[in-house]
Amino acid sequence: MFRKILVPVDPGETDFAVHAIETAVGLARQSGGEVRLLAVTPVVGGYVTEFLPPDFEDQLESQTRDKLGALIQASGQPASHASVTTRIGSVYHEVVDEAAEWKADLIVVSSHRPSMATYLIGSNAAKIVRHAPCSVMVVRD
Repeated sequence: MFRKILVPVDPGETDFAVHAIETAVGLARQSGGEVRLLAVTPVVGGYVTEFLPPDFEDQLESQTRDKLGALIQASGQPASHASVTTRIGSVYHEVVDEAAEWKADLIVVSSHRPSMATYLIGSNAAKIVRHAPCSVMVVRD
């Protein structure tokens, strides 16, 4: 079945990803597959960087990796079949790129219930579904 499952996680809303992680771990157990959690942080640029500590991006990445590590450990997925990674940029671009580079065969993504704004501008989940190089499962609580 699915051997490499990627789960995008918003580091600011980790509780929102729990259902997607549980789903991915359940699917991975059926086939002895791997689960990778991915967090994408935005590019911090321009004049804003003048007001941040010089090691801000390193601190942010370290904190984000710690959050992802705690999530994957709590999921019960064996450490030998679990990994975490972070990327910087646009969420859906980075998710699609990570899936392609890691050769994922499934992305399990959480999605909020659609709102009017979602219909007008689209959601990251919808963009991932349209552009992913593999199957995508969208889960909702």
